[in-house]
Amino acid sequence: MIRFACSNCSRLISVDEKHSGKKGKCPKCGGVVVVPERSTVIEFACGSCGHKIRVPERHGGKKGACPKCKNPVVVPTLEEIPAKSTKPVRFTCSMCEEEIQVPENSRGQVIECPHCGCYVEVPSEEIPIGKAKATVQMRRDNEVADKKPEEPQRPKGEVAVEESAPAGTRSLPWPIDILLYPTSIPGVGTVAGFAILPVVFLGLMRICCMGGLASWIIGKVVWLYVLWYFGECIRESAAGELRAPERPGGSVDWGEVVWSVLRFVACFLFFFGPQSLYVYRASSSAEVNPVLSWSLLTYGVLFYPMGILAVVMFESVRGLNPILIFRSIVGTFLPYCGVVALFYGLGVLFVIGIIGSIPAVRGVAGDSLLSFLLFIVLMRAGFLWLLLVAGHLLGRFYWRYEEKLNWNA
Repeated sequence: MIRFACSNCSRLISVDEKHSGKKGKCPKCGGVVVVPERSTVIEFACGSCGHKIRVPERHGGKKGACPKCKNPVVVPTLEEIPAKSTKPVRFTCSMCEEEIQVPENSRGQVIECPHCGCYVEVPSEEIPIGKAKATVQMRRDNEVADKKPEEPQRPKGEVAVEESAPAGTRSLPWPIDILLYPTSIPGVGTVAGFAILPVVFLGLMRICCMGGLASWIIGKVVWLYVLWYFGECIRESAAGELRAPERPGGSVDWGEVVWSVLRFVACFLFFFGPQSLYVYRASSSAEVNPVLSWSLLTYGVLFYPMGILAVVMFESVRGLNPILIFRSIVGTFLPYCGVVALFYGLGVLFVIGIIGSIPAVRGVAGDSLLSFLLFIVLMRAGFLWLLLVAGHLLGRFYWRYEEKLNWNA
């Protein structure tokens, strides 16, 4: 694969080696790009934590900090990294006399001619194009069973540049697609497990006398996992993912889960604590200043989403740096206002959905215990579903405006 950055928007793009030298369009800004002969993106791993880092070629030889562990790193230059050959192999099919072009790593392999369908062997050595005729191989399964043919070559000319899988494009209009974010198997499983907990708790309390204590402990553990998974959704969406990530329970570091939740708590207190503390202290003396109270509340509402994004991406409370957050909001003010409106709009949608579901639940199950449990299950499922969507919104905001936020500087 050839990896390079768009000269217009700096979006990192990955394409197959056979497209080198061709023109295409950037999948983000739509600008015209020319695929280089080799990768111009430097990929290396942090020597302390092994975190994979990708930076444009212009940062080669410079010092920086690992975005995960914050330890200092030195970006290697492209000359210091062994480069893979991107020169295509061109030869002529001896059956149909048509030219075939395949990647360099196909030498010595048997492929299917994209023009006549015959199996041919790619020359193992460099031969002038006029003399480089491939040997025709008969279509015998026992000869090609271990050699899978290459995919047919695309027509020559301009190609559409495709992004790598993690940064895929949406197949549906974005207002619909973002609401479908939790529809991956791990996402649906997490939502379903969180929703049916009340039924599990009721069963535990009926089975054993310690059901209440067991339910309390399980409930707290599940809430820890849910908030951690919310942070993972932000991080994976910031990398370009369009569906909830897969996180097997066996790979969960519960120490990291606890620290992640503590960072979320610190973030909430940092932005909404001042207003709550002021109202609590002032209400005792009946001297609440409405202007000051609303100003503190506005500060919390406006800065809180950016604060969540910062503590997740920095994996530290250092993301709550007021100067960093203020500068980030100013640099992306208009799109950030849209994200804030959508972020809190999901909360309004949740409230409307809960109020609207009450008559429907009563119509199905009446005023019985079943009606109560059904209402709780629907409420919890709707809450977590929209919470994951909110995390996806924040992550996609970072994915789209990473260069303007400039948090890697």
